[in-house]
Amino acid sequence: MNAAPDGGTAQYRPVAVGLIHWGDSVVTGGRLTVDVSGLAGVAEVVWPDNCTPDNAGTVAVCDTGDVPDHYDPRVQLRVRAVADATAGAHGVIEYSAEATGPDGTLTAYENEETVVTVDSGPDLGVGAPQDITGVAPGAGLTVPFSVTNTGNETAHGFDISVWASFGLDIVTRYPGCTYTDRVDDGVNMSFAHLTCSFDTEVLPGATVELPEPLRLAVTSHALRDRFDYEVEPAGGATDLDTSDNSRSWHIEAANTADFAVKGTEVSGAADDTVTAAFRFVNNGPAWVGSTPSGDRIVAIDFYLPEGTAAASIPATCHDAWTSGDTPGIGHYTCTLPTWTKPDLDVSFPFELRILQVVPDATGRVVIRPYSDEASLAFDPDTTNNSAEVVVNPSL
Repeated sequence: MNAAPDGGTAQYRPVAVGLIHWGDSVVTGGRLTVDVSGLAGVAEVVWPDNCTPDNAGTVAVCDTGDVPDHYDPRVQLRVRAVADATAGAHGVIEYSAEATGPDGTLTAYENEETVVTVDSGPDLGVGAPQDITGVAPGAGLTVPFSVTNTGNETAHGFDISVWASFGLDIVTRYPGCTYTDRVDDGVNMSFAHLTCSFDTEVLPGATVELPEPLRLAVTSHALRDRFDYEVEPAGGATDLDTSDNSRSWHIEAANTADFAVKGTEVSGAADDTVTAAFRFVNNGPAWVGSTPSGDRIVAIDFYLPEGTAAASIPATCHDAWTSGDTPGIGHYTCTLPTWTKPDLDVSFPFELRILQVVPDATGRVVIRPYSDEASLAFDPDTTNNSAEVVVNPSL
């Protein structure tokens, strides 16, 4: 928390607090008691609407409603240094909590606290962008990139770093900046990266723009893309609060990708081992990747033809037997790189041993989402999302 500038007032800082419980039971009536008496002479607090302070304004009971089983800060305090608090001054906010569970009142194990320290220096930040959807491939975008100093000292210049995923091109190139293109290792795709230093002075309380707007191009293969950007004071100066120094802008293009699998036909005698290689193809035009998490998007299930067993499987495939599979028919699941670029063509060569000759023995290859969180809604043509692997087809 920054000290107040000479003749002025300090900026408010957010302090987010919430309750959480573990287990399957329903917990209601969360009551968080917040004690800020330990901030006397250091900082002042603005209470949110769901908190009721006492007459002195130093202790409040805050209503958090039902208590979730995940992090969900429902009490948003605002704290700022008092006018005469100097760098190094510190205080503490203390918390206790109760709620109502199936068996009565629940009490938090122990009191928690937040230490609040006054410091001096610049505090640069960038505003949170509004994610956008339905952007047409080929469109241009301007990044909402302005820099605000909420500290009490001037930032003598600032440095920026930006990263663009595969469907975005960085159009603006500032003099003296360093640009690094994407690297494709066959499994993961790095982001394009731009770093720049500017000598613009940012006074306390001031907001400045970049020398010219930072523009992006949405490419013909864009789909679910992401642009990350961050700022920090130049010259190695310490930023007082780095929580607002970086942002991620998620950009979804109005585009599609056509995933397809292609089967094969092979022949052999009993006890022969034959190579049956099906293929996965992304016909585009879009690339597909999970830019928020890096998780895989798609899996490919291969149900072996009758009368065969897998003698050798590709490294990216594994046994996927489950209680729901048909007895006697092998089931394997194959995966792809974490990103799928246009025109990607991957072969999955299975070595199948023919246990017995079954004319027209037909196996199935099926594309599906990799997990419950994934979706193939970007693929409008599902007619080619399955294929057949036939052993000993009839003439």
